[in-house]
Amino acid sequence: MKKTILDVVHQGVKDLHKSGLVDVVTMREFDLMCLPPINEYSPEQIKRIRESTRTSQGVFAAYLNVSPETVRGWEQGKKKPSGASLKLVNLVAEKGLTAVAGRRHSRSCC
Repeated sequence: MKKTILDVVHQGVKDLHKSGLVDVVTMREFDLMCLPPINEYSPEQIKRIRESTRTSQGVFAAYLNVSPETVRGWEQGKKKPSGASLKLVNLVAEKGLTAVAGRRHSRSCC
């Protein structure tokens, strides 16, 4: 697996923290700096992301824990995802719907 320089440096700082050479506050600040960037998406991009999952607005909304009206608003440009919703859209865009699907019941629907 190919690691980035940031991954290697982050592991080094984690090791320094474990050995007591880096305090908790510094470690937390470093962790924050290493979070992946959160992209913003245009209405067309959100629709493309949803369509790539082959789901309706209602099903997509259920996976993201928002209303179908919210997804419709995003796709029409009347609203923009923010906060946790924006992070979930980023996850779906990067890793697919299974990244936010969580654990499902053994009983299947439909």
